[in-house]
Amino acid sequence: MHRLMVLYPPPEDPDHSRRYYAETHLPLAEKIPGLKGMRYGLDIEAFEGDSPYFCVWEGDFEDEEAMTEALQSAEGQATSGDVPNYASGGAILLHFEAAEQAHYER
Repeated sequence: MHRLMVLYPPPEDPDHSRRYYAETHLPLAEKIPGLKGMRYGLDIEAFEGDSPYFCVWEGDFEDEEAMTEALQSAEGQATSGDVPNYASGGAILLHFEAAEQAHYER
């Protein structure tokens, strides 16, 4: 599984960003071909000091090639092109091979 992570620094208008992200941007992201799953969080907090991020999004793809094709698709481009509409602080994209998660009995 290959994971795309998008980190969003704080926007100028958090209320607008929160609303637009949930109502408009996430429905666009759901249409990206090859997307196996996604998760996000808003109002990110740091354990100490101020958080450098307001929002985080993660999307899972079969492999890096599938992710690249998805981002180059019309749906991927529409999603990417929508970012300036709510993310005045920009966005940082990272990607990596997601490791299997171990399960522990307690």
